[in-house]
Amino acid sequence: MQVEKRVTELVEEKISDRPELFLVEVKMLPNNKLIIHVDGDEGISIQDCAAISRHVGFHLEEENTIEKAYNLEVSSPGVGEPLKLKRQYLKNVGRELSIKLDGGEVKEGKLLAADEQGITIEAKIKEKGKKVQLVETRIDFNKIIETKVLISFK
Repeated sequence: MQVEKRVTELVEEKISDRPELFLVEVKMLPNNKLIIHVDGDEGISIQDCAAISRHVGFHLEEENTIEKAYNLEVSSPGVGEPLKLKRQYLKNVGRELSIKLDGGEVKEGKLLAADEQGITIEAKIKEKGKKVQLVETRIDFNKIIETKVLISFK
């Protein structure tokens, strides 16, 4: 965990002058792969990822933080990655989500709003023999197990 803590500090230091960027997660995998996911309110450029990678890599080498050979990967969270931060929900307002709740239920709908306590989605409810209805549903963050953005190729 010491490596992840130091890497978090280094990333935060590098993006401190860029309030639109934020650290999503740092993971050191057993195969010595160090993964850093960084995102931005309007996305993140490959140049930003490269600059963060150079900054973190330089300091880890200088400080000899990781004694064995390792791979460093800096990227935005992938399309299939679950949302981890409230700030990611704000970034995805207007997109379709799949939300797994603590009782095992899965809800899908368009993200209308997000705040400190939870989210509001607009779900399509289809009852047999009736038209599709749009229903707003409020979901507290403490009820959410996992949320993924649904990708549409329409």
